Amino acid sequence: MPGKSYRSLHDLAADQHGYFTVPQAREWGVNRMALVMMARRGTVERVSHGVYRLVQFPLSPLGQYMEATLWPGGGVQGVISHESALSMYEVSDVSPAKIHVTVPRTFRTHRVVPAHLVLHRAELDDLDTDVLEGIPVTTVERAVTDCASAHLGAGLLREAIADGRRLGLLTRAAAQRLRLQLLPA
Repeated sequence: MPGKSYRSLHDLAADQHGYFTVPQAREWGVNRMALVMMARRGTVERVSHGVYRLVQFPLSPLGQYMEATLWPGGGVQGVISHESALSMYEVSDVSPAKIHVTVPRTFRTHRVVPAHLVLHRAELDDLDTDVLEGIPVTTVERAVTDCASAHLGAGLLREAIADGRRLGLLTRAAAQRLRLQLLPA
């Protein structure tokens, strides 16, 4: 029968695709030594600095995105952005090699950024963000704008706008505004 610490972590991780951070575990009453013991027993695995996954949870295709949003730590949660956001929404044929995460401009770390992440710094407001499958992600409109600033090809931008409109993720006005502002005539 699972112990109190495991049950707490299970409740915490259930809404996060099986992932959690050390500070979150602490908030749920699980101390660092309990985490160390669970890792030794193979109940949890450390996936990156300060981020763990309950092994019992099946691996999810979206798990890597959840891990990426939790990685910044220290009370900062990243937001999936740029091509990674377009990929999550399944608009356009983008296939980013790395996961793009936006953190606040003031975010600083002494840790090495994992090779599979690309960090962007920007201040996002509530109108720029959404939650998809429990994962913070920029809106399609913000993702298209960010991708244009990062010089994503016009064809992929056109496709993202068209797919976003077709799927109801962009209003007609937003799609038109993006086309006029970002695409060559």
